[in-house]
Amino acid sequence: MKQVTTLGQFIIEKQNDFPYAKGELSRLLRDIGIAAKIVNREVNKAGLVDILGDQGATNVQGENQKKLDVYANEQFIAALSSGGECCIVASEENDDMVRIDSEVSKNAKYIVAIDPLDGSSNIDCNVAVGTIFSIYRRITKNGLPTLEDVLQKGTNQVAAGYIIYGSSTMLVYTTGKGVNGFTLDPSIGEFCLSHPNLKIPEDGTIYSINEGNYVHFPDGVKQYIKYCQVEDKATLRPYTSRYIGSMVADIHRSIIKGGVFIYPTTSSAPNGKLRLMYECNPMAFIIEQAGGKASDGFNRILDLEVDSLHQRSAIFIGSEHMVLKAEEFMKAHSAGQANGVVASKKSVA
Repeated sequence: MKQVTTLGQFIIEKQNDFPYAKGELSRLLRDIGIAAKIVNREVNKAGLVDILGDQGATNVQGENQKKLDVYANEQFIAALSSGGECCIVASEENDDMVRIDSEVSKNAKYIVAIDPLDGSSNIDCNVAVGTIFSIYRRITKNGLPTLEDVLQKGTNQVAAGYIIYGSSTMLVYTTGKGVNGFTLDPSIGEFCLSHPNLKIPEDGTIYSINEGNYVHFPDGVKQYIKYCQVEDKATLRPYTSRYIGSMVADIHRSIIKGGVFIYPTTSSAPNGKLRLMYECNPMAFIIEQAGGKASDGFNRILDLEVDSLHQRSAIFIGSEHMVLKAEEFMKAHSAGQANGVVASKKSVA
């Protein structure tokens, strides 16, 4: 009989791989796993109860909040607050960072940035959605934690992961020692190791982008899309276009099958649309640990400076060779659009 390794067992076994191995990070990851099970339960029964539809409020991004967004946000914050290992939660759904002032958390060493329910506009359509999280060590030593503790570069992450709520529910995470995936077994209520040492293929034949926005894309992205569509047997083109509209689902597919996910700047979003802290940085950490590449079209995502909680960025992420090729087109055709500055047609080489 095959030995089953649960998430809890795996975290404990790998605890010594972490340079600050005192158990806090392990407990923090455990708390996230518990909250994920609760959110998974609600996602799976969303069509049966009054939990679909708009909450009636908007988040800091100006987007309508779904009821399940709010529920997921509350569950993760509650789990992280009760565990005692986290002193601040920064959530996409909250205007400001949430300080955890409980007695057990006053000396906590970790900061968590989280997108509680990525792709929530797909819930009504029964399409996969997910949670993305990122963990940092606190910088300040004395007093209350500050915004400085939160606004750290992606290279400072000590762990990151995502949960995908789909045909099966998976938790995928890294602590900088490779990427491992766990599938939830509902019969025992445990995440079980199903995808050890995940590696993304160096190349792929799938590109993922919302081509409905084509007219608004930088010229480099337009040229790359044309490249993907040209017939060339040597490079297995034309590539297949697949876009789910849920970052977690699109990138999870890329890890398994190879591919590239692109969410570029547009004329209406000159700095990009996805959030650097809650989406781009954690996914970039995971992809790099799996052997892939993540860029804003010109620069490594993890090297970008973080200036605000809800900062946005373009992202090109996935199989290394595909991202490198997309960067070639960006540098050749959209050099004037680096760092979120949209160039005029005349300034594009």
